Amino acid sequence: MNFSKLIRQRNILLVPFSWLYKASAFVFHKLYDWKLIGSYQPGVATICVGNLSVGGTGKSPMVEYLLRLLENKTPVAVVSRGYRRKTKGFVLANGSTTAADIGDEPMQFHQKFPGATIVVGEERAKAIEALIKQKPQTGVIILDDAFQHRAVTPGFNILLTEYNNLFIKDGYLPAGSLRDLKSNYKRADLIVVTKCNPNLEYTRKEQIIKEIRPFPHQQVFFTSISYGTPYHVFSGKAIDWQAIDAAVLVTGIANPQPLLDYLQLKPFELCHLAYADHHHFSVEDIEKILTAYNAIKQTNKIILTTEKDAVRLADFKELQELPVVALPVQHQFLFNEGNIFDQKIIGFLEPKLKMLS
Repeated sequence: MNFSKLIRQRNILLVPFSWLYKASAFVFHKLYDWKLIGSYQPGVATICVGNLSVGGTGKSPMVEYLLRLLENKTPVAVVSRGYRRKTKGFVLANGSTTAADIGDEPMQFHQKFPGATIVVGEERAKAIEALIKQKPQTGVIILDDAFQHRAVTPGFNILLTEYNNLFIKDGYLPAGSLRDLKSNYKRADLIVVTKCNPNLEYTRKEQIIKEIRPFPHQQVFFTSISYGTPYHVFSGKAIDWQAIDAAVLVTGIANPQPLLDYLQLKPFELCHLAYADHHHFSVEDIEKILTAYNAIKQTNKIILTTEKDAVRLADFKELQELPVVALPVQHQFLFNEGNIFDQKIIGFLEPKLKMLS
């Protein structure tokens, strides 16, 4: 029996559990829809970035996109749960904060956008209240990975869905990857289909829009993955791909395949060490990375990783004298619609800022 057939049979067996999951999600949302559970509406403009599924749809690069767009217009804050951090409760990032304190992705935001306020908290409503109390000048709050949560009612919702796993064709956990009701896409203001082929055809774009069936208040955008210039994690120095003969790629992300596809076009030898999403690297993991690095015979070799993984690897002294290189990733809007997306965000935000001025 081939592997794909085993997977299909496994998923069929899990379908009854998916029905139960969908039923529980339906009840959860109805409690909010019927006002049996209250939802906090912040006095500060809030933009939610999220999805309906588990796994990577590009939420962190979208948060960074918004930070770049807004950081020179008003004081910006990001509120995240801080997944797999080693602390509890509300934490506001400062100069001594580590990834263990706030989680890898918030730490990534903190390092790349020092002018932004980065906070984490399991209960987002309480985290927002504490943030506003400590940073009353905040003009806009970006809620990271909060679409499926209802304890806070954002002013603006951006829903991401991956091109190769559109929410309209997905199943519910555990047979599929949906963690929220498909019908909740109606709460989105903008829908972004991510990880598209950069050469996506217009006819395919229109077909997907028809399948999604956006409401009149919604607009659908399409993005591809764009990789930036790699840089040395400890010195910040830019790295030229042409100067590299070999690399040990270390990933702890949900789906490393797009990155592998990109790197396989590069003219150097690649050894990939894959770990689970948000993996906490251990001393044993570092020893394995070093063994793979030392086994490479070429002189011009590096340890290559994602920015998210880099904030966790940087704490190990064993790596600090080695060429550990991070590769940035960004959203690239297709069909020349980036400016339209930007104006949608600014259009939401400007009236809010005028009210506060």
